[in-house]
Amino acid sequence: MNIQFLGAHNSESKDVRPACVLIDNFLAIDAGGLVSGLTFSEQMAIEALLITHHHYDHIKDIPMLGMNFYVKKERINIYSIPSVHEALAYLFEYPGKFYTNFLTHPQENPTINFTPIEPLQAFFIKQYQILAVPMKHSVPSVGYQITTPQGKKLFYSGDTGHGLEAVWTRISPDLLIIEVTLPDGLLKSDKESYHLTPGLLKEELISFRNIKGYLPKVITVHMSPQSPDREMIDAGLKQVALELSADITPGYEGLQITL
Repeated sequence: MNIQFLGAHNSESKDVRPACVLIDNFLAIDAGGLVSGLTFSEQMAIEALLITHHHYDHIKDIPMLGMNFYVKKERINIYSIPSVHEALAYLFEYPGKFYTNFLTHPQENPTINFTPIEPLQAFFIKQYQILAVPMKHSVPSVGYQITTPQGKKLFYSGDTGHGLEAVWTRISPDLLIIEVTLPDGLLKSDKESYHLTPGLLKEELISFRNIKGYLPKVITVHMSPQSPDREMIDAGLKQVALELSADITPGYEGLQITL
């Protein structure tokens, strides 16, 4: 399994993009940095897109991806929970027409083929098993465990808050891709937030180890990229890795991992 990090942050500039990963060139998760991170031919190789939830930084490239597939008279398969479909339908049908509605256009064969999924019910894309697991966020959201035909597993959390014991009981990843949005101390109440900090990640990893008996390799995404937040996040993650003897890498655009 080859994992490319097309985006690893919660914002966008010349140097950074919102969170998005590409697996084995054909399966993408979230669409924050999908279009700007790939050539046209690389986009056309995508056979399926998994979306965690409907917040803008996770769906923003879908309209343009739809346009690129439409020009080539190709279809793109999108899988997610029903609330994501509702958000996309609202976006496309906004009065005054925000953009061409690729959920229904062209009428005879719409460019976007949206498949609603049921959390905790495994399904397959090619020979890859997909398991959507509910996460703790401000809107309905799921993370995804992807299992290759060879048995390698990654789990991508999407946005999530504290208290993931129920999640850990359902997954066994070799690689954990998990959000860490802000440094410790910047949230009004860290444990009531719907995002993680290095300190909260530490608590979640301890919980994971207590439940599963091991710690996977960890890559963090969705970090605030601006100074001094990013430097504080990196310092906090380094300390957590030291204290837990864990393999933790802050994600970045262009990072590639092979499992």
